[in-house]
Amino acid sequence: MSFTKEDILKIAKEQNVRFIRLQFTDLLGTIKNVEIPVSQLEKALDNKMMFDGSSIEGYVRIEESDMYLYPDLDTWVIFPWVTQNRVARLICDIYMPDGTPFAGDPRGILKRSLEEAEAMGYSAMNVGPEPEFFLFKTDEKGNPTMELNDQGGYFDLAPTDLGENCRREIVLVLEEMGFEIEASHHEVAPGQHEIDFKYADAIRAADQIQTFKLVVKTIARQHGLHATFMPKPLFGMNGSGMHCHQSLFRGNENAFYDEKDKLGLSVVARQYMAGVLKHARAFAAITNPTVNSYKRLVPGYEAPCYVAWSASNRSPMIRIPASRGLSTRIEVRNPDPTANPYLALAVMLKSGLDGIKNKMSLPAPTDRNIYVMTEEERIDEGIPTLPYSLKEALGELLRDDVICDALGDHALAHFYELKEIEWDMYRTQIHQWERDQYITSY
Repeated sequence: MSFTKEDILKIAKEQNVRFIRLQFTDLLGTIKNVEIPVSQLEKALDNKMMFDGSSIEGYVRIEESDMYLYPDLDTWVIFPWVTQNRVARLICDIYMPDGTPFAGDPRGILKRSLEEAEAMGYSAMNVGPEPEFFLFKTDEKGNPTMELNDQGGYFDLAPTDLGENCRREIVLVLEEMGFEIEASHHEVAPGQHEIDFKYADAIRAADQIQTFKLVVKTIARQHGLHATFMPKPLFGMNGSGMHCHQSLFRGNENAFYDEKDKLGLSVVARQYMAGVLKHARAFAAITNPTVNSYKRLVPGYEAPCYVAWSASNRSPMIRIPASRGLSTRIEVRNPDPTANPYLALAVMLKSGLDGIKNKMSLPAPTDRNIYVMTEEERIDEGIPTLPYSLKEALGELLRDDVICDALGDHALAHFYELKEIEWDMYRTQIHQWERDQYITSY
């Protein structure tokens, strides 16, 4: 829905909105906000609201800290769960005092990739994300435990799926906030859930992912549960992914569809896929950005570890769903929900555009189950693996000029520094597995 400044001021008054959260996302994908009273709303709508950028992860140094929040008026929404002293939200772009976009704003980075696509004749990148999450019980202090709230499995119902009431309320709140929910179900692992919502253009899809996370965590807390988007919270169980269905459009025409092709895929779609496959090992640091991400990307748990594609099985990184026509799309299956959605979509788009620009040839599909292939067979088939660790992924990132260019110098330098620190903290920590394995043996 589109709003004008006058629309928002009128709605705020009629709905007795008392506070507005000016929301944005830091480099690590964490939602940040500056909350203002409704008396400051008009000032915010005039792009005059300043904040201290030096306090935000990956933004700027203290001597250049003044930054401005430019609200996207179409993101206006009132939080349904706050009934007294109502609170509304506007998602913002970040600008410098001289009126130029901040180079390290993740939302702005995605917009730059979209501008490149538009210059190539593609008016939209449509994205359908599938973020999964776990629900854990909380203790008497409200802190998360490692106790799951159910023992359900894929598509199970109550009483096995004890998260059903929580999930149903999440759906109702999301619908009240403008989401079009397509499906809601229990996932494979106990305590794991998925709620699918309708695709949108890339910026709206990334905005929706951030809103979705906020709603899921908020409603779960009201049910005495803790929702986590951690990729692999439990050993021996499936992890949580965020598969990203994507396609390019020229006006109302799906550029990925060709009715004459055996699989219904256009030359553009095949070149785009070739680009995604070529740069997959490098963009993994963005789409799978935590130490824990690589505990999910292991064989045996339905997560894609191999850089390949298929229209008939789910073990490769890219799958082609059966729908055709306007619904023709590719499903990139390695991203997980710890990814900053703006950065993740930017690097995948940039990879696909590189494939189109350079007319890359798509390798043959891999229709066998890659999980049962030997390493020698995978090498013979030319199927690389995704990185085994965050450290390996960071090395691949720095060697890929296309992905580095997608991020820009500012975001790349700060992201790499933050992730190097994260890896060092993990590398130097003593973990319980080590104590269990070694303390009595040596």
